[in-house]
Amino acid sequence: MDTAVGGASMYQLSPEIKEFRDVARRIVRDELLPLEQEYLKHPEQAYGLQPMTNLRAVFPKQVADRLEKIARDTGLWYVMVPEQHGGMGLSMLAQVVIIEEFMYTAVPFPWVNVPNILYECTGAQAERFLKPVIEGQKIHCFAQTEPNAGSDPGGMMKTSATRDAEQWVINGTKMWISGAAEADLILVQAVTDAEKRQKGGITMFVVERGTPGLKVEQPGIPTWLSQKAAQYFVHFDDCRVGPENVLGEVGKGFNLGQKWLTIHDRLLRGPYSLGKMQRALDMSIEWAKNRVTFGRPIADRQAIQWKLVDMYVDIMSLRSLTYEMAARADSGEDVRSEAAMVKMVAAEWGTHCLDHAIQIHGAMGESSELPLTQFYRYLRHYQIGGGTNEIQRTLIARKLLRG
Repeated sequence: MDTAVGGASMYQLSPEIKEFRDVARRIVRDELLPLEQEYLKHPEQAYGLQPMTNLRAVFPKQVADRLEKIARDTGLWYVMVPEQHGGMGLSMLAQVVIIEEFMYTAVPFPWVNVPNILYECTGAQAERFLKPVIEGQKIHCFAQTEPNAGSDPGGMMKTSATRDAEQWVINGTKMWISGAAEADLILVQAVTDAEKRQKGGITMFVVERGTPGLKVEQPGIPTWLSQKAAQYFVHFDDCRVGPENVLGEVGKGFNLGQKWLTIHDRLLRGPYSLGKMQRALDMSIEWAKNRVTFGRPIADRQAIQWKLVDMYVDIMSLRSLTYEMAARADSGEDVRSEAAMVKMVAAEWGTHCLDHAIQIHGAMGESSELPLTQFYRYLRHYQIGGGTNEIQRTLIARKLLRG
């Protein structure tokens, strides 16, 4: 992380990126926003579910099918897929720009969220695990967190895997696993060497739905994120898998987990937050211009103006930071600390931004007809999910103090 002031920016949006951004923006305005109120009111929509699962739970089949067709026809279904696997091979910068547009609405757009570590698949694994995820035929979830090993997964992880003849036997429990009930593939970390742990003693396994000894506890864990629970306990009781279910190398699973967290649960919190923040600002400006109290629009009042300015400054700052760090990732730079910074400020600034928006809207800000309270819950969750903001500060401090 370069702490120098005044360094040149590494990113610039190419005409290709702007074109994809504009396509995404039109889809949001023309296809998704008209569906938003129906989506917000539906009890089956839930945080943490894959987009197509959510769409099919809420809308008639023809609506979900139409959105999937749009995604595939425009190529945006493959926004995260490298060219060698049939995708567009977009840069990380292009991905965050496009994803930001889709986060402008509560209605999910069906782009396929392929975990970057699944590209570690080799040989027959690619046909068995990777390709079905890319094509939307199988759904995955990531299982690292445990009941007593949230912020220190490497040191406190109890889920273990031992070699028994030609198989691995997994035992343990994972907790707060988003989308586990719908997942066909669970990417699970287990201790294979208790002495080495995160330094070569944790392995990543791909466990398929229906494997004996695997149980997703129902019902899920209720939270304030949505009416329907989408986070779960996942139990492994003498769950046997073959060596072909090892993702990457034995003992290298913690590194894979960090690679997943860096991009999917930290850097991408930037665009996840930005879309919601921009929508909140746009709604707040429109509301402030039209809401009249004591004979004047509330936009004339300094208290409202300052809230709008604070929102705008946070959005512009986060966008610059997010795009810059995505460009650094594209250049091959190790951005673990930088991704932690993006996640931390995206969560905190995003929460403040939505709090301002709700306050500007007054009682209407609490209405379920608007997406503001849902956006607030999601952004507040970002201060915990994927590693607390306190942990992100610790990661950033380590890099600073190492010089």
